[in-house]
Amino acid sequence: MTAFATLRNLVRKPEAADRCDMCGTALLQRHQHLIDPSSRRLFCTCDACATLFYGTGETKLKRVPRGARRLEDFHLPDGQWDSLLIPIGLAFFLESSVDQRVRAFYPSPGGATESLLSLEAWIEVVADNPMLADMNADVEALLVNRLDGCAEYYLAPIDKCYELVGKIRRNWHGLSGGEEMWSKVREFFAELKESAVA
Repeated sequence: MTAFATLRNLVRKPEAADRCDMCGTALLQRHQHLIDPSSRRLFCTCDACATLFYGTGETKLKRVPRGARRLEDFHLPDGQWDSLLIPIGLAFFLESSVDQRVRAFYPSPGGATESLLSLEAWIEVVADNPMLADMNADVEALLVNRLDGCAEYYLAPIDKCYELVGKIRRNWHGLSGGEEMWSKVREFFAELKESAVA
């Protein structure tokens, strides 16, 4: 092997940039997403392609909003939370236009796990929190954090919910997740709280 060949092998190759799933343009780290409501698959897009899906036109894909809203006057007492049958203090609730119902998910080491949600329990939550009427089907979810004695509620873009699921899945160790994983969850909610509008 020549000296030049050895040097070529030592040179760090540039990391492949994320590409727009629509047009192939290189993407910034923070970019927009579209979602297919039937498969719940997210597509990474550049701003130009995302603009094509602005509004409520009839398309297979829907544009995911970018900002989260903090729900400061949200009312969800412990008994009502228990009636939702979520086994941990984290969950997101998504209105599915495909199924014509609200679906509940919680993060787990295996990904987003669906919890059976009774219609009566959800109707009661909505009755106590009329701001949930503003939740956009398929693209926005009620994100709940009740860990460590917290009671935080957000109307969050669905990609943020899946980002949380991904952090938990990637960093889970052992039976309980490990301190590093729980630290990542706390960081996620600290950043979300800072960036979300009231």
